[in-house]
Amino acid sequence: MHTKNDNFSAYVGLDWADKKHDICVQVKDEESRAFSVISHSPESINDWVKALHKKVKGNIAVVVELNKGPIVYALQKYSFVTVYPIHGLTLARYRQAMFPSGSKDDPSGAELALDMMLNYPKKITP
Repeated sequence: MHTKNDNFSAYVGLDWADKKHDICVQVKDEESRAFSVISHSPESINDWVKALHKKVKGNIAVVVELNKGPIVYALQKYSFVTVYPIHGLTLARYRQAMFPSGSKDDPSGAELALDMMLNYPKKITP
């Protein structure tokens, strides 16, 4: 990983929506990624964050395609979570540059956001 901040135990790409959130998690020093979907409710978000924190036992970096809104506010209440907002147009252009075919097997928005955070850490700040 090329992150400028190695103080995180897990890196998360989160693709938010009104009713659900797609999540892609990469634990520090691991190559594999875990994908999941949670519903947009305070209980689901809380359960997911606490379970991940219990598993990785450390700080969590979350990149999300906005800088305010319910999901951002929900994540900011945890002292061990750092939110990295990314502009939606930036993510769309990154997708177009990396995957110009627009194929259905292209990475999800969550995985793409995670890739951006890990590959270009100086471009995305908390």
